[in-house]
Amino acid sequence: MADETLPEKIVKTETEWQSCLTPEQFRIARQAGTERAFTGPYWDEKRDGLYSCVACGAPLFRSEAKFDSGTGWPSFFAPVSADAISSHEDVSHGMRRVEIRCARCESHLGHVFPDGPRPTGLRFCMNGTALALATDAGEDGQ
Repeated sequence: MADETLPEKIVKTETEWQSCLTPEQFRIARQAGTERAFTGPYWDEKRDGLYSCVACGAPLFRSEAKFDSGTGWPSFFAPVSADAISSHEDVSHGMRRVEIRCARCESHLGHVFPDGPRPTGLRFCMNGTALALATDAGEDGQ
């Protein structure tokens, strides 16, 4: 019997990803880019809702886990589930960090740091451009 908690993988060519993402979404989600602090969507977002992967729509974070880290990026202390994301060592830019990707499509979301609030002590520092927010009032459209 298959494990129903594991997300179904989505595999597309880079050309296919380019056709369904804006150039900035493609740069961040598919090329591991980073938006400048305080410039992307959701860093100061206060509405309740569910944050999903902009590339494949997989649910990633709930607004209840969002907090103001003061960094200029949307920050969360926990994903919706452990299998919603995957972690990868990132040694780019002369640093050792833990990159976070969408487990379903492997899109780059951001990084996780061990300086977050309780209950986890983690800060999932995400690129808002890699996320889409669905609120009770309807889809955000970003």
